[in-house]
Order: sequence, then C-alpha cells, then structure tokens
Amino acid sequence: MAARGNQTARQLRLGIELRRLRERAGLSSTEAGRLLGTNQTQISNIEASRFGVSADRVRALTRNYSCADDALVDALVTMAEDRKRGWWEEYREILPAGLLDLAEIEHHATEVRVVHLINIPGLLQTTDHARAIFDGIVPTPAAYEVEHRVSHRMKRQAVLHGEHPTPYKAIIHEAALRMQFGGPDTARKQLEHLVGMSERENVSIVVIPFGDRSFPCTGDGVVYLYGPVPQLDTVQLDTPHGSEFFDAPTQLEKYRLTLDRMERVALPPKDSRDLIHRITQNL
Repeated sequence: MAARGNQTARQLRLGIELRRLRERAGLSSTEAGRLLGTNQTQISNIEASRFGVSADRVRALTRNYSCADDALVDALVTMAEDRKRGWWEEYREILPAGLLDLAEIEHHATEVRVVHLINIPGLLQTTDHARAIFDGIVPTPAAYEVEHRVSHRMKRQAVLHGEHPTPYKAIIHEAALRMQFGGPDTARKQLEHLVGMSERENVSIVVIPFGDRSFPCTGDGVVYLYGPVPQLDTVQLDTPHGSEFFDAPTQLEKYRLTLDRMERVALPPKDSRDLIHRITQNL
C-alpha cells in the first residue's frame, strides 16, 4: 500500500487519538502491535496516519486498549471510514495547509464558537471585507492568491447555511466592528451583513463593548470547534505565522473557560445588535 502524500487534519487526528488511547492503556507500540497480530512499525504508521486504517482495526485497537467509551469508538470508526475528498482539497498546493485543515474541521464540527478582537470572524465576512483583509497581509500577496483566499473563505461559510446548518456563536469586540477595512462603504455593508446573520436561528453574535475591562485577552482570534464527542474538540488560533491547532485536554479546557468568561462579559444579543446598528449609522 502506498503511503499518503498529504494527510488531512482528520486523518492526523485519528492517529493522535489512537496513540493517546494506547499510551493511556500503558502499552508500548511493540506490545500494541503484538496484540493486533502485527508489528511496531505498523502501529507507528497508523498513529502517524501514513496509511489508512480500517474500521475493524480501529475497533480491535480500542478493544486492546480497554476503551469502554462507545461514543468515542464510534466517532473514531467514522473518521476511519471517511475517505471522501472535501471541496477544500482543490486548494491543496495553492493555499497554506492550515487553511485547508480549518475548513475540514469546520465541515465536521457539531458546533463552532469564536472570539475575535480586531477582525470580523471569517465565516461572517462579506466578500469585499475579506478581500480588503487579505490585501493588507504583509508581505502583500499576489492578486491571484488574494482571490484564492477570498473564494476559499466564502466556500467555508456554507456550514452556516443549508438544510443542517452548524450552530455558530461569535463573540466580537467592539474594536473589530469599528475597523474600516476597504473603506466606509465596505465597512457599512459588512456590519449590515453581520446584523442579518445574527437573525439566523443557528447564529448568535454578541459584542464586548469598549467599556468592559474584565475580558481576558486572547490575541486576535480563537476558534473552538466541537467534535462529535468532547475528546475530539479542536482549538484553532490565528498567529503571525498562520493557523495553529490544539487538541490536548488541558488546552481544550483552558479555551472553553476563556470563551465562557468572554461570553459572560459581552452584551446580550439584542443589545449587541443595537450597538452594531449605531456604529453602522455613524459610518
């Protein structure tokens, strides 16, 4: 069997979780291979996602690791069985891998929570606003790359629409609402779009006003993506070097608490909508 050329975020996460279960069971990769009727190399390849793994092998491994969490096992089996290429793969070798990973994890998330301090969340941006953001990247990307980034971001937004839209909760600082990327007209249309999105049943938007001094600073953007079970949650952070992903239990707990605290200091949805209206009228 040929090794995978490009492992997706979902494939890598399956290997990570199988390794965690093995380590929790106190087994070496050699011992795990013996129990499975194979060898240490095969276990290492499975955990590194170099090759695909069958649903039967996932179930056998979790039995050998004494994992009694049926919901987690079923979720891992589903990940192993999913061999479909997502729409984001058309951007492979065009955009940074982290953007493709984010799109894939969003696609499979059961709920998404975000906090942004100086930017409107990507899933809530208009085309013109997104283009203005990407035009401002340093160093300035080529025009064709900007358009690829814009189209990728717009396609990501499909998770908020359709027959089964993903529940989405956004916490946005007032500073982000007052940024005029692309000029006043672009900013006005962006805020109007934000109000429209806030009226969707699956979307909640709350604002942290300038007057609040108690919110914990997190940098610019945090995206918390809920998996089918809590062990498969993921956190994505925006950094100057691109997207970074975290999935260790302690990290997940830290960001859940951070988002909870942020939500407590934000205005209620109606008051948030009223603030967005006032800012829009002053543009």
